[in-house]
Amino acid sequence: MDRTTGIFVEGIGTAAATSGILSQLGGRIFALLYLRERPLSLDEIAAELDQSKSNISVNVRGLVEWHLVRRVPVAGSRKDHYEAATNFWRSFQEVMERRFRWCVRQVLATIADTERVLAEPGGRRESAPFLTARLAALHAFFAAIDAGFGAFTQGKPLDPEVLKRVTPLVAAPRPRR
Repeated sequence: MDRTTGIFVEGIGTAAATSGILSQLGGRIFALLYLRERPLSLDEIAAELDQSKSNISVNVRGLVEWHLVRRVPVAGSRKDHYEAATNFWRSFQEVMERRFRWCVRQVLATIADTERVLAEPGGRRESAPFLTARLAALHAFFAAIDAGFGAFTQGKPLDPEVLKRVTPLVAAPRPRR
């Protein structure tokens, strides 16, 4: 591998390792494929990155699932060949929808469950106003994030009114004891 490619491959690998989405090797594979003019086979990727073919195969499958790499046919070859995706908008939409939006929706579901329990007989009546205010502020914030993710994944702008609903909802301070 030439020096230019090496710097790019290692740098993207390092960035991927901190992403919480890709492994360092996954980032390195993507970077290598991104700088290649032609698709590479698993054997070629393994040789370039000095890794086992099985390790490359596992990581390539993950990259394919994230729409960062795609399998392409190569005339005259029975091997699988891969190339990096270049539609970053689509790739990032997939990451946002599958990874981050799921987390946001989990928080929203937890808030709804908590609000239901709070409203049941025997709920924490003495602190209900405080808890209700806290849950409302958290819900408004995460609903705005969810709306932002939804707009992004659909290629639409975020409605500024969504953000205006979050700003005035500041959680009530805790009473001093």
